Amino acid sequence: MEKIALGNSVLQSTRLIYGCMRIVGDQSADSKAKGKKALQAALDAGYNHFDHADIYGGGECETLFGEFLKENPGLRDELIITSKCGVVFKGNPAPSSPGRYDFRKDHILKSVDGTLSRLGIDTLDLLLLHRPDYLFHPDEVADAFAEMTHAGKVRHFGVSNFRPSQLTLLQSSLEQLLLVNQVEINIHNIDTLLDGTLDQCIESGITPQAWCPLGGVVYPAWGNTFTPETEERIKKEFDRQSEIYGVENWIIMLAWILKLPSQVAPIIGSTDPDRIATAKKALEIDYTREDWYRLLEARNGQPVP
Repeated sequence: MEKIALGNSVLQSTRLIYGCMRIVGDQSADSKAKGKKALQAALDAGYNHFDHADIYGGGECETLFGEFLKENPGLRDELIITSKCGVVFKGNPAPSSPGRYDFRKDHILKSVDGTLSRLGIDTLDLLLLHRPDYLFHPDEVADAFAEMTHAGKVRHFGVSNFRPSQLTLLQSSLEQLLLVNQVEINIHNIDTLLDGTLDQCIESGITPQAWCPLGGVVYPAWGNTFTPETEERIKKEFDRQSEIYGVENWIIMLAWILKLPSQVAPIIGSTDPDRIATAKKALEIDYTREDWYRLLEARNGQPVP
């Protein structure tokens, strides 16, 4: 599979990243067995980059991945393992506690220690701050990053869902260069094309990663605001392009994202082995500029100005 450098680093990531959010399913034995088969399918298809977060499956996704690593000695050194921290769910630690974001130094350090323990590894290749904490101070985050770097617990850092100004603010206090901004990009949500996020990625040598890339195609997009008429118009264009390129609509969606000049790396979160492997077809399409704009026009319901 095609590989790209992550930001200004020596890390060579496959262009498609395997997202581990769903690998434990309902946490039954059958679901976990299915999750391990999905992980193996991703390896067989050539993925080398696996994306986690401390909250996925209440930590059980990291635990299952740790078991998978133990069952496959020597595999760890072949992989890029990412995890995220900073989201705290409602009810933690007290029933009355609200859902919130937390970039305090002690929270970050504790979260990373928990992640490393669950994964059964000594070092994370990449740690991302999951969603911007409105109360964060960049110097405090910088202290946490420096301590983890010097302790050998984290090799590189990035962010997720950050606006350009937030990323610039954090970077101003860091010793390390941020490598990644993981953001939502799909046919419904194109905010990052319009708000400067992807422009900043090119300017600063940051790799954007797309979560929920198939929202609005394979499954409903988060916060969908499309009318039935808009959805039908978009589907008609997907169907037209699907016939031309000889692939399913969702492969067209991935190709549309891959066409972006910022070298977006889509995150594939399916646990279906066939879908995990088939996603690579998007890398093989000679997707045209004209069809990219045709799909944008179908989405917007009007030509570009």
